Amino acid sequence: MFLSYLILIILKDMFYPILIDSGYEPIIWRFLKLPVRVSTYIPLSKLRFVSYILWFFIFILILFLFTHKKVKHFIQITNAIDLVAKEKSNEKLTIEAKNTLGETAKNMNIIIERLNNSVDERIAEQSKNELITNVSHDLRTPLTSIIGYLGVIEEDRYRDEVQLRYYVNIAYEKSKRLNLLINDLFELTRIGNGGVKISKNPINIVELLNQLIVQFRFQLENANMEERLFFSEDRLIVLGDGDKLVRAFENLISNGITYGKHSKYIDIVTSKEDNTAVIKVINYGDPIPVLDLPHIFERFYRVEKSRSEETGGSGLGLAITKNIIQLHNGKITAYSDEEKTTFEVKLPLLDLTD
Repeated sequence: MFLSYLILIILKDMFYPILIDSGYEPIIWRFLKLPVRVSTYIPLSKLRFVSYILWFFIFILILFLFTHKKVKHFIQITNAIDLVAKEKSNEKLTIEAKNTLGETAKNMNIIIERLNNSVDERIAEQSKNELITNVSHDLRTPLTSIIGYLGVIEEDRYRDEVQLRYYVNIAYEKSKRLNLLINDLFELTRIGNGGVKISKNPINIVELLNQLIVQFRFQLENANMEERLFFSEDRLIVLGDGDKLVRAFENLISNGITYGKHSKYIDIVTSKEDNTAVIKVINYGDPIPVLDLPHIFERFYRVEKSRSEETGGSGLGLAITKNIIQLHNGKITAYSDEEKTTFEVKLPLLDLTD
């Protein structure tokens, strides 16, 4: 009956004395010492009905409170299983419940971790196989040419000394390409495996680029190109390895000259954004296709099938550049449209306030 009393308290402006044993006895009001006197009443059966309804809603509320978390955890586990089945899961479940669902979540996390390790191993194996295939192809091509031309010379199958020198020169150029490829591959492998120790010192990127562009004057003249330098600051000091940064920007400038040779300019632009030095190397040659753009920093990736062979590159220059920039806690990005192709490097500036 207490629940019935509670209902009456809440709805005291609507409920009135109860008829008990054919007499009107306002027992609720007397018990609560409330000065309520009215002439109507509610039958006890209706009061019980209201209390049952209230009990029902209380039961539903309690049931919801007890089952809400469990249902939520169950949905999390179901979603995780679905992602694992599709090999798209990288996140672990954060269910700390000390029950069957908690144990299930713990086991699911173990499965996710093992699956991710398996996927990483498979990707590494695939990458290794691709590397071996690409290296084999790139080594075999110049090596086959060298052996072929040296064979012609060995068998005296040339008309005169002019043709002999021609064959020797081809073999020599192919040997240089082979040497470049081996050196680049060795350097990329060392950098990628953490085998390169860099010695970091304060370096003025603006000064480094000014000195570096001088080395490309002859190459620029041969390509009928001019450099344009746009430096917003005289000093952009970063903490880095000078030799490694020179190699990275050499690759970018050389790449800009090689693939922008049908245009007139190569631009080098520097600026400062917050605590970051921003360096852009821009060429105005043929654009890089949108589908190829995300892959140009991969080892041996070619926009065109014979691109590296035609340009004399190893196909590793941009991959080496990316690794060097990352060693300096920086970031490199490429943008390309019909007008120009931009390689943007961001390096953290050295804090000189200390």
